[in-house]
Amino acid sequence: MEPRLQSELSDEDVILELVREPWVESVRGYLLDVRYDGSLGKAVLMLYDPSSGSLVKWADRTGHKPYFLTDARPEDLRAAGVDVSRDESFLQYDLVEKFHPIDRKLVKLTKIVVSDPLAVRRLREKVSSAGFSVWEADIKYHHNYIFDRQLIPGILYEVSGARIVHTLPLEMDDATRVVDEIFRDEPREVRERAREWLRIFEAPPPKLPLIAFDIEVYSPIATRLPDPSTAPYPVISAATADSSGRSRVVLLYRDGVEFTEGALPEGTEVEIYDSERAMLLDLVRILQRYPLVVSFNGDNFDLPYIARRLEVLGVPREFAPIELKQDYATFRRTLHIDLHKLFGIRALQVYAFGNKYRELSLESISRALLGKGKVELKVPVSELNLNKLIEYNLQDARLTLELLTFSNNLVFNLIIMVMRTSKLGIEDITRSQISNWIRGLMYWEHRRRRWLIPSRGEIEKLSSAGARVGAIIKDKKYRGAIVLDPPVGIFFRVLVLDFASLYPSLIKQWNLSYETVNNPNCRDTIEVPEVGHKVCREFKGISNEIVGMLRDFRVRLYKKKSKDKSLREEERLWYDVVQSAMKVYINASYGVFGSENFSLYSLPVAESVTALGRAVLRGTLEKSRELNLHIVYGDTDSLFIWDPPKDVLDDLVDYVERTYGLELELDKVFRAILFSGLKKNYLGITEEGDIVIKGMVAKKSNTPEFIKDEFSKAVKILSKLQKPEDVEAILAELRDHINTVYNNVKKKVYTLDQFAIKVMLSKNPREYDKNTPQHVKAAMLLQRLGLTLSRGDIVYYVKTRDKLGVKPVQLARLSDVDPGKYVEHVKTAFEQMLMAFGISWDDISGVRKLDRLLFDS
Repeated sequence: MEPRLQSELSDEDVILELVREPWVESVRGYLLDVRYDGSLGKAVLMLYDPSSGSLVKWADRTGHKPYFLTDARPEDLRAAGVDVSRDESFLQYDLVEKFHPIDRKLVKLTKIVVSDPLAVRRLREKVSSAGFSVWEADIKYHHNYIFDRQLIPGILYEVSGARIVHTLPLEMDDATRVVDEIFRDEPREVRERAREWLRIFEAPPPKLPLIAFDIEVYSPIATRLPDPSTAPYPVISAATADSSGRSRVVLLYRDGVEFTEGALPEGTEVEIYDSERAMLLDLVRILQRYPLVVSFNGDNFDLPYIARRLEVLGVPREFAPIELKQDYATFRRTLHIDLHKLFGIRALQVYAFGNKYRELSLESISRALLGKGKVELKVPVSELNLNKLIEYNLQDARLTLELLTFSNNLVFNLIIMVMRTSKLGIEDITRSQISNWIRGLMYWEHRRRRWLIPSRGEIEKLSSAGARVGAIIKDKKYRGAIVLDPPVGIFFRVLVLDFASLYPSLIKQWNLSYETVNNPNCRDTIEVPEVGHKVCREFKGISNEIVGMLRDFRVRLYKKKSKDKSLREEERLWYDVVQSAMKVYINASYGVFGSENFSLYSLPVAESVTALGRAVLRGTLEKSRELNLHIVYGDTDSLFIWDPPKDVLDDLVDYVERTYGLELELDKVFRAILFSGLKKNYLGITEEGDIVIKGMVAKKSNTPEFIKDEFSKAVKILSKLQKPEDVEAILAELRDHINTVYNNVKKKVYTLDQFAIKVMLSKNPREYDKNTPQHVKAAMLLQRLGLTLSRGDIVYYVKTRDKLGVKPVQLARLSDVDPGKYVEHVKTAFEQMLMAFGISWDDISGVRKLDRLLFDS
């Protein structure tokens, strides 16, 4: 498509569209988020309207207001000199009754209702400083609204007047019968809640228009990332890609920067603007037409840069509809998610994506999940011709969109499922760790039951005895799982068996919850082995019920439905998303109770779970020895068994089910696996030829590019291992490869760029007043030449022989490189591989002996 030249749009047309708010009084739409509008003093529902294909806003008409709870009566407050009724935001006192989950009784409390969420913080301090207890005073208002109104983000609602009613599917006969069978031994109220959950899980996800965008900014210094707080340089291009297949690139006209011969990307609209201001206003106008805008690092760069740049260009802040919050950025009339933050959520990285990516970059994540990456550049972005700039910018936007939509909208559907489970909006769950998701569900469930959410101090009283078994993991207050000492060597046909949802199963079996462990108001208890905590058996704990229910849904229903060939592929994919979201949730459920950052932090719960897990693993190991099975390694909930006979393995599986009520499942079969002798450190090749690497990787930071490339080649050599007879030949090939790498380092065969280490400045160089990292030393050398470097700049440097030990690439020659320092990088990358073959770097004294053993020419 030929590029079109755009002149500046009229201010009136653009501003009218930018400031127009999509308010509605009634709508049938999917609830995506809830916000608080300070100008209205109300909660605002953000809903996707399928009939119009747009996002609409509905302001609360139910009269909900901010509040908190206290045990003080109004007259008590006045007597204590804390008359909150005189505060300008005070509205009223209400007397409420709540069930206290720890005290196990109804309590009467005063509800202090105010007009402004900020007043809650102000008044709670006054009340607590007067010696009274306060509850539920640190919950964000828009979360409070969701919990009180029992809303479920991600599902379809009918909103009209003051009515907010969900339209979940009605009873589903076949599925309901299955659920009734799964939960037949549970109390009636649990079976009813299971049916409610079923309706949530079975409701199909929304299909809404999505748009991804990316901007490119001119920079006079190639390694400088322009500062979004000042936005000193022009935006030279912006690319968008939407879910309908439409692609668009807008370019800023610059003298001397031209198109070259060659076709532009097929089907892409290209427009050239002679005004940066008009280009950016038009970009924002287009983005706001979609219900959901997607970026990669848009919170920290793209949106703040556009917002500040528009200010620099004379656009008043009220006419630029980008809202810069304390820790994220969004739009006034639509929603924004930043995939850099989403893929940085540790629980998703581990449980949903199997640690396939390690670096949180668009290139790394795209390569891992999509099998493709960014356009490679040989010159800085600011020096690209227009054809290459379009290609580069557009590829980034397309990758961003595809990361959300690949495999039938896998990641987007996962987001929807997590929203439904956590009861939080899309902008919250895509930017917060899983402890916040679990807290959202727990608080929502407390409100559904009309329970008081206990204070942290009340829960900590149950933990006053502290951990009974000393922690052996740094920074943990309780002892973790058993990790067996692994062997050194190479093993063939190793089966990995996992305890299906071990910790969630133990939470369910033992009724573990913050209010059931060490509760003095319970008489009928059972003691946890090894740690001695007392678990109540008189009532069902809230964590026990929630985690147990999700665990049963996943293991007994949705894992099976995700593999049911009789279902349509679209259905199977959705059920796979459902079980994946549950896996993320339940596998993180125990850990949050041992995290001091979690509002329902309970050390006895976390300690009890791991103690029970250790008991299960010990018992299973003892039985394995009785059966003469060869356990080569064990880690938390996994057993690595060397070439077991099928009938004996079946005996072990039966034993675990009979003794512990747990399922021992086959996870994977390694045709070969290399152990270095270090815990959580191995490399395995599955029967399908997939490579599984745990711990045994080149360091991701401060690692030269040539090391990463050569490590990948070494892994490829190891992947040829098929049988024991291959070991000698593979070792010879591996030694040859390492020998080549070693000699290439010594002879400086690699280029300066391959030796270069790249690190971003996390602050300005002058702010490093004590320890000065190597990349900062290199940056200071550049500053002496007059180059201005600041936070966000990328420094490329090499390790050198001189006293300082480093030089920026711009000032270095190949002759400056110190090969000895790079040999250490080679050692770090390959030593653990060699250990599996019985060759250790550290047990050889001196490089000369090492040369004879490994690098014999």
